Amino acid sequence: MSVANLEQSVKQRYGDGAQQCEPDLCCPIDYDPKYLEAIPAEVLERDYGCGDPSRHLKPGETVLDLGSGTGKICFIAAQVVGAEGRVIGIDMTPEMLAVARDAAPVVGERLGFANVEFRSGRIKDLTLDLDLLEDRLTERPVHSVEDLMEVHALSDQLRLDRPLVADGSVDVVVSNCVLNLVANAEKRQMFDEIYRVLRRGGRVVISDIVSDEEVPLEMQRDPELWSGCISGAFTETGFLAAFEEAGFHGIRVLERQAEPWRTVDGIEFRSLTVEAFKGKEGPCFERNQAVVYKGPFKEVVDDDGHRLLRGHRHAVCDKTYRLYQQEPYGGQFDVVEPRREIPLEEAGPFDCSRAPLRHPKETKGAEYHATSEVVACCEPGDCC
Repeated sequence: MSVANLEQSVKQRYGDGAQQCEPDLCCPIDYDPKYLEAIPAEVLERDYGCGDPSRHLKPGETVLDLGSGTGKICFIAAQVVGAEGRVIGIDMTPEMLAVARDAAPVVGERLGFANVEFRSGRIKDLTLDLDLLEDRLTERPVHSVEDLMEVHALSDQLRLDRPLVADGSVDVVVSNCVLNLVANAEKRQMFDEIYRVLRRGGRVVISDIVSDEEVPLEMQRDPELWSGCISGAFTETGFLAAFEEAGFHGIRVLERQAEPWRTVDGIEFRSLTVEAFKGKEGPCFERNQAVVYKGPFKEVVDDDGHRLLRGHRHAVCDKTYRLYQQEPYGGQFDVVEPRREIPLEEAGPFDCSRAPLRHPKETKGAEYHATSEVVACCEPGDCC
């Protein structure tokens, strides 16, 4: 089945799902009922997902929802991030977008603020605004090969001048059972696009259906199984690997469905919610800093290959030193600042292909020979 036919199959099935409820497209999820009160029934009745990434959002964040459908996750997210936050939904199915856009002012009126917008696009290409392209094609329809070539040129120009989602413009990318609908040949491009639109320090929270075994080719060729979130599923390990290959770090499974949602020919399909962070790229500088992994494991290996032994002082670059003090690593490491700070402009390069042990004198300084006074401990609670 070609990429174009696969996409059309998905678009058709979800277009139908916007008109009437399709029970086979959803995996039962319990949402916080307080967030559902403001959402119109037609949205709730035509929601298709397998998780709730909105429960991991924070007030004030800018959120991008990929494959937003009729907008349920967007409208929940709007309430979580609050009036200071912002939510953008992306979908390629006109029928889904119509339901979401009709509901947006209703939800805004009920909440007392409007912070949600819906854009037409494909999640594998977050640069091309399909609404803008549609407007141009309405003005100048395609009647010849020359016209078609102009459409390709116009698409490229729109990507440059009016991108659907700008580089580094969102705090969090969420998605609910949509990534598996993209053709395998285009999944890497999709992950690259997700990485592109996130700001440095941003993150993804993605819920999707994954399999415990590789999906055989004959199942991948079945359009019904593909549009039903089965044939295009990542394996559990492949899903995590896709985030790593795109450059994410701090990848962790937030939720894993214990019992499979469906089993097809012995292959189990279940919901997995994954969080991953952007921001480990960049140069490595030596500033005599050290970190101590506190446990509970004897040793761990991070996404850059640093092998860290429990309780040992390890030399790390300034970038890694700061990453370990942020999500999701916070609390797992003690950090050791050098007694004499090395200004960044004076710092030399650091070989980040390893994490050697750092002798305490490297952070204290070779000339450090201080001796502290003994403090008497006479009263309970006076001793350190």
